Amino acid sequence: MIFISILILIVAKALISSNNLSPVLYPRITAIIFIYAGVLTFNTLYIQSIGSGIGIYSGLFHITSISQFIEGFIYLIGSLILIAWPILVLQPKTIDSLRTSTLFVGSEDQSKKNKNNIPVSLLAFYKSNYFAEYSLVIIFSSLGASLLVSSSDLVSMYLSIELQSFGVYILATLFRDSESATSAGLKYFLLGGLSSCIILLGAGLIYSFTGLTNFESIYSLISVSEFNYVIQGLSLGLTLIFVGFLFKIAAAPLHNWSPDVYDDSPTIVTTWLTIMPKISILILLLELYTQIGSGLYTTIENLNTINSVSNLITSIIPFFNELNTTVIIKNLLLISSLLSLLIGTIVGLAQTRIKRLLAYSTISHIGFILLALSINTEQSIDSLLFYIIQYTITNLNVFLIVLALGYIIKNSIINYNNSLSPLALSLISDKGREMSQQLKDIKYISEFKGQFFSNPLLSLSLTICLFSMAGMPPLIGFFSKQFVLYSAMQSGYYFIAIVAILVSVVSASYYLKIIKVLHTDPLGSDNINEKENVIKTSFQELKSSAYLPNQKGDVNTNNLSTISASFPYPLQAKETNKEQNSFSVKNVNLLTNFHSFLISSLTLSILLFILKPSIILNITQVLSLSLFNF
Repeated sequence: MIFISILILIVAKALISSNNLSPVLYPRITAIIFIYAGVLTFNTLYIQSIGSGIGIYSGLFHITSISQFIEGFIYLIGSLILIAWPILVLQPKTIDSLRTSTLFVGSEDQSKKNKNNIPVSLLAFYKSNYFAEYSLVIIFSSLGASLLVSSSDLVSMYLSIELQSFGVYILATLFRDSESATSAGLKYFLLGGLSSCIILLGAGLIYSFTGLTNFESIYSLISVSEFNYVIQGLSLGLTLIFVGFLFKIAAAPLHNWSPDVYDDSPTIVTTWLTIMPKISILILLLELYTQIGSGLYTTIENLNTINSVSNLITSIIPFFNELNTTVIIKNLLLISSLLSLLIGTIVGLAQTRIKRLLAYSTISHIGFILLALSINTEQSIDSLLFYIIQYTITNLNVFLIVLALGYIIKNSIINYNNSLSPLALSLISDKGREMSQQLKDIKYISEFKGQFFSNPLLSLSLTICLFSMAGMPPLIGFFSKQFVLYSAMQSGYYFIAIVAILVSVVSASYYLKIIKVLHTDPLGSDNINEKENVIKTSFQELKSSAYLPNQKGDVNTNNLSTISASFPYPLQAKETNKEQNSFSVKNVNLLTNFHSFLISSLTLSILLFILKPSIILNITQVLSLSLFNF
């Protein structure tokens, strides 16, 4: 279904001119494709033999109830993320004002108009060229994620993770006119390529020692093998694969790339990067750890003597002879979990940029997930699946609210009433898309200041989500952490459970910092006249520095993105001097009705989870039981 949809969209984009097809259709069509594919995926759960698993494509993929549920969940979340893209529709009055605009000077510039007789370069503020690319790349990445959760072979595993990774690399650089987005995508590509090399090295070691690539065949070989060097080589290869995947999900100490990439990428792209790639990788690690890992550990524990290892492994990793290989991967997960909890909390306290703070928050949540994974019991796997679901819902809602506030606070349309110089016009045309994107993104936590007074419902929704992420009862985030900590205490992991409790308390401080900024008066004064004077003064200063041409006729466009960001309230001002280039700044509401409905629905699910918890809990319990019983 997804593959056929990719082919259809590519052909449609090639045959139909982008000027004749509204770019709004691409995310809507993609969302419908995801919903339909998700329904088909959930429909396969009615197959009776799905519990024990069904092998397809000569054993390259293994369909189970967990893989199908997660695949449908990925499609559902993907369709919800697509609705966050701003949809700009020109109103008739706006079209008339643009059609009669004297922005272009000269016959050559006057000819550069579209079918509505609107200057082409002015549409840079209204129309984005990234709808089709964004939708296609998202479908490619989702296809790789759905294949990864069902992978049952080293070959299919590597191809699936690369298909997913290439998609997110392109997403990070999607806004190619933005220098920060290009830098983020390049950094993501280089470090992601390094992690892929580690995964490929681990897969090569496993194949060199066993001659097999299928997971089930490797598991069967381990269970009957009497040669210790085979098991040791397999342990090394499996460890490298886990390290590569921990790198991709930004688990500490392999996390340094994620705050930079998330902060430099556009917020709409960061929403995808923080959620979708992690779900499929965590489910694959769950399958590997519970199936291959468990069989490997049992076999090693039954060995009465430890034979000598091959000289190759001894020279590369000498501590394999000293440590008990039964706990190598478990210790790897526990150490990564502990470091993720500590680094994600402590370093997050010093952040002033919202997306960097949310990146460290994600690292802290990864610590809880890896703790549940390392315990490897029915109860811990149940808590792991529940934590993934609640983390996805809460994190998605946080980014949807951040995007919504960005659309409300920082988006403005600049309408010019008199002509500009040709050179100034060319500058606006070249940088239109970049400036439009800068206007949409919220970078700093301080930009939320006073939003409770102008946007109370969105501020309350964000407050509820942040309290849930901090683990405040009776929100859904509290129960997810409670289940993980309870399973850790039941299995005897007292130290790391205590550390997790402490970091949860500490991490609440930087969530409360955002809440405090939201509910702080933006100007620290209740005098309305004083606020209006400050706004008018700031507007005149910014306008004079940003738009008045110099002696050469150039216009400084560097301060364009700061105009609407500097005003906490909707602003409309107009130049009265007819001799100068006059313009007006008007806020444009890019927040759609369905975007608002989705925020309210997710917020209510987080807030009212305690009233009907059985829906999610029953699903996770059935999935965890099916993993251990089949």
